[in-house]
Amino acid sequence: MSEPLFPQASFPALNAELFEVPTQERLAIPSPAKHRPRFLLLYGSLRERSYSRLLTFEAARLLEAMGGEVRIFDPTDLPLPDGAPESHPKVQQLRELTLWAEGMVWCSPERHGAMTGVMKSQIDWIPLNIGAVRPTQGKTLALMQVSGGSQSFNAVNQMRVLGRWMRMLTIPNQSSVAKAFAEFTEEGRMKPSAFYDRVVDVMEELFKFTLLTRDLGPYLVDRYSERKESAEALSKRVNQRAI
Repeated sequence: MSEPLFPQASFPALNAELFEVPTQERLAIPSPAKHRPRFLLLYGSLRERSYSRLLTFEAARLLEAMGGEVRIFDPTDLPLPDGAPESHPKVQQLRELTLWAEGMVWCSPERHGAMTGVMKSQIDWIPLNIGAVRPTQGKTLALMQVSGGSQSFNAVNQMRVLGRWMRMLTIPNQSSVAKAFAEFTEEGRMKPSAFYDRVVDVMEELFKFTLLTRDLGPYLVDRYSERKESAEALSKRVNQRAI
């Protein structure tokens, strides 16, 4: 075993009482969850024949075949962000499903080199926090997109940034289906292809990551800076009561 580079290091900027050393023991799960993994799937188009919706249905079938419990949110009638109160029924439905889910799939068409407004509106209606609860923090996320032309990754790359911002555990694999109009039958089922195989890969990976992390989400995303902030806020409240 090599010697430490800084054997007598000091940390003048560190609050030692809030500093925690990650341990293997903290990653052990004494009592794993027994219920089926729960997944919420979002798609980004309102078209009658929406390829992002059809691709989402294919992903949902796979997740159910693996033993997952699946919900698909229909964005029809979801108002624009800030265009309606948070009490709007569609907004409440989306937020309740987000709290329910342990993992998510986002699937958007690429339009003008970006995800669609329909997709972004759904994500924007999911707040970073509801009181003391962060609806997305520590949950797994898989990303998919469909394109009308050649293969592109603009939409999935944008959604990956959003997933990180919302503190989700976004899996490495992703799916991008080029010329989506040619990849589905008239009945709306995906044809055998390398694109379909990748969708299977992505759903397998999402399922595995969800099983691996769903009992450890709070610990995996726990932060020193937030423990410090919480301690300082608590100290401030206590001191105010003493005045």
